[in-house]
Amino acid sequence: MQYRDKTASSEKLLEISRELSGTLVRRGVTFFVNDRADIARIAGASGVHVGQQDLGVEQARRALGGHGLVGISTHNMQQFEEALDSSADYIALGPIFSTSSKANPDPVVGTEFIRQARPRTRKPMVAIGGITLERASEVLDAGADSLAVISDILRAAEPAARAEQYMKLLGDVNPMRQD
Repeated sequence: MQYRDKTASSEKLLEISRELSGTLVRRGVTFFVNDRADIARIAGASGVHVGQQDLGVEQARRALGGHGLVGISTHNMQQFEEALDSSADYIALGPIFSTSSKANPDPVVGTEFIRQARPRTRKPMVAIGGITLERASEVLDAGADSLAVISDILRAAEPAARAEQYMKLLGDVNPMRQD
């Protein structure tokens, strides 16, 4: 699970991250803070997810104090190749489909991007952007290990039920679990 809030103050981000981390990590859920390695470390999160405009993977890892997971978003093959050369624990690819959760989304890359990337790494790959339950199987069949979903859950008539549908589809698999 990832907490993402692009508008929260640092204080609010830390407060909510601590609360989520305390609840989720204790229950064995891998919990990421988006963009902010400093907040992730202080809050006791499992790790941080960085974008192309954030700290680099190695810098984020140092900010975490060498403990925790670091993931990175990629939007084209050049960024993906750079992520392969980093210590990233997982690589996000997308947007796979058109998305409304970002103000200025990168160009849609489609499931073909996943198919091209999959043979190049054994690292977990997370598909991002415009994922719906109806499209999820197509994305997983292309080679994604996991799905990042916002709108399809939050806009559902029953968000908890929709989240359960995703968990059932994924078989409750957590490719980043630290066992």
